[in-house]
Amino acid sequence: MTKIIMHGCNGKMGKIIAGLCQEDPEAEIVAGIDIIDEGNTKFPVFTDIARCDVAANVLIDFSNAKAVDSVIDYCVAKKLPLALCTTGLDERQLQKLDEASAQIAILKSANMSLGINMLFELLQKAAKVLAPAGFDMEIVEKHHNQKVDAPSGTALALADALNDAMEQSYAYTFDRSKERKKRERKEIGISAVRGGTIVGEHTVIFAGADEVIEIKHTSYSRTVFGKGAVEAAKYLKGKEAGYYDMRKLVESV
Repeated sequence: MTKIIMHGCNGKMGKIIAGLCQEDPEAEIVAGIDIIDEGNTKFPVFTDIARCDVAANVLIDFSNAKAVDSVIDYCVAKKLPLALCTTGLDERQLQKLDEASAQIAILKSANMSLGINMLFELLQKAAKVLAPAGFDMEIVEKHHNQKVDAPSGTALALADALNDAMEQSYAYTFDRSKERKKRERKEIGISAVRGGTIVGEHTVIFAGADEVIEIKHTSYSRTVFGKGAVEAAKYLKGKEAGYYDMRKLVESV
């Protein structure tokens, strides 16, 4: 049994993960942390992470970037593995995570969906064949109108996967309206759409002469991210200090 502390337990994703754990015989939420205590009867909720004294195997964080520093400090102090699902971290926080990974196991991913993390390897295989054959690579991502960051962390991760396959020889273009010129051969265009209640949609386009290949992933509910977070927590249980990612989890499955 993997005993989990859920940071951000009263948020949308926190509630989804708590519900999933109730149905999972291998995972249990033993404590929650949130700035508001809604009177949860399933597990104790702490409004201050420093006050949480419940023993656990791993902490899942689905909150906001401002809270991540205290989460890292807590996990390092407790020697507790961390499944970090929060995006929008700054360079200082990323450096802090790197330093913390020398002491605890950390799994960080821009997207916790198992499906999209399988996509990375498929895209790299496609890029190695199609890009040298003259295909242009573009990414279009769509999200709900409440999302503040653009492009999404997942879109950037997809671009990084493509660029890794091409030995980091490509540049990223985020806004074509700023310069009136034709497309460079070695660039990856990334476009963001915001509207309605779109949970998440990412399309990678390989555009060649007289043919186009599209590889697309669509999330129809936030549950896919919750399932991935629970699997990440179970994967991290007992792991040695170091940096892990969802691709390693997918490979282990």
